[in-house]
Amino acid sequence: MAEFLTTGPGIALIIVAQCLAVIAFVMISLLFLVYGDRKIWAAVQMRRGPNVVGAWGLLQTVADALKYVVKEIVIPAGADKTVFMLAPMLAFVLALISWAVIPFNDTWVLADLNVAVLYIFAIGSLEVYGVIMGGWASNSKYPFLGSLRSAAQMISYEVSIGLIIIGVIISTGSLNFGDIVRAQDGNLGLFNWYWLPHLPMVFLFFISALAETNRPPFDLPEAESELVAGYQVEYSSTPFLLFMAGEYIAIFLMCALITLLFFGGWLSPIPGVADGALWMVGKMAVFFFLFAMVKAIVPRYRYDQLMRLGWKVFLPFSLAWVVIVAFLAQYQVLGGFWARWAVGG
Repeated sequence: MAEFLTTGPGIALIIVAQCLAVIAFVMISLLFLVYGDRKIWAAVQMRRGPNVVGAWGLLQTVADALKYVVKEIVIPAGADKTVFMLAPMLAFVLALISWAVIPFNDTWVLADLNVAVLYIFAIGSLEVYGVIMGGWASNSKYPFLGSLRSAAQMISYEVSIGLIIIGVIISTGSLNFGDIVRAQDGNLGLFNWYWLPHLPMVFLFFISALAETNRPPFDLPEAESELVAGYQVEYSSTPFLLFMAGEYIAIFLMCALITLLFFGGWLSPIPGVADGALWMVGKMAVFFFLFAMVKAIVPRYRYDQLMRLGWKVFLPFSLAWVVIVAFLAQYQVLGGFWARWAVGG
């Protein structure tokens, strides 16, 4: 068996098994993310939330998914049927393949790319096409307006996210997520992580991630009070399910990015305690909880407020931070606090 795994078919089998393992983790997590999102929102509003299907309502998400799958797919008259059906599939697949470069532990990564950050940017820039295609193909003004909002919003906040990550790259000297996490390792536990030297950018990244994934209070592309659910209003059954699954997968990806970039990835926060994948998943769960709490307690922004925040506040602030970090790293201020590549971090 060991000899077979070193042959071409054996290597292909290992790669397929690894891909299926990552997909299984993401899809199983998706069930609990939707359940947790609804439970947290219900708790804030002093409701019970899902509590009927399965123990404590744990199977409610499965029941909802099955309901979507067995319902009839309705395509509006006058819609471009090919593009209409491709849009949700594109949104789902692009969100899923982004996980190929996310490490869950040291060497636990599907594709250990030296340019993993660029890969995430490339996939992220393509995800907007799924929303635009869905809005345009629906042949209705409300979905089209929602898709245009989404395009402008995602582009605006991708710029800020990019500049924020550049600061982390300057400190690390690498585009590889594994190197970024290893640069945060040290004897001080969580005080070695990048959240401390890059503290202002943690808040900007979190808020930009909300806007990038169309989460409240920045859910303008699907604002029910204005656009009757926006770009997805004409979708039903499985295509609607794919849009929603893609959105939650993208949200969980942002939780993983925050964990890797600023909070040590799989590293233990306590010196002497073993590192591992459980720390990575636990930190991601904490940040998803914060995403859910923001949805429950923060009112929706107006669209002009959203764009002004992105272009007039976040963009200049993140650009200035790149210059500041470059200066601090070049001159190794505080013994290389911002220059982990110089101190062998």
